[in-house]
Amino acid sequence: MILKDYTEEQIKNLVEIIKECVRENKYTISLDENKMENLQFIEEYNINEKKRISILCDLDYKDFCYGVQNMKNGIEQNDLYVFCRQKELYNIEDKRELIYIYMKFNVIWDEFQEYRVLVSLHKRNKASSFLFKQD
Repeated sequence: MILKDYTEEQIKNLVEIIKECVRENKYTISLDENKMENLQFIEEYNINEKKRISILCDLDYKDFCYGVQNMKNGIEQNDLYVFCRQKELYNIEDKRELIYIYMKFNVIWDEFQEYRVLVSLHKRNKASSFLFKQD
């Protein structure tokens, strides 16, 4: 179920939480077997740690597209937040490309009462609409 009933203030706060998690190294890029797009993206565009941090810290609330309810067992209470950001990157052949990067965030409040972020990060594979800006 797609969720779009967020305010600008809610998403601005969310973006700050995400950026804080990135700065404090409290984030993980999903690389398990069903996240092959993430691994392919990282390899195709040589996305090292420095580039990942740059991409994630450049996030703006206007990049927000929508939320979806997480349907994984045990974490159904967390919404997943989808953002899309245009960025110029160099591919494996050292050719510059202007692409949209699809980012999906699962913001988790852990047992130590701290936020952690699980990130899906890859090239956009379908059209996205933005909640707070025109594409």
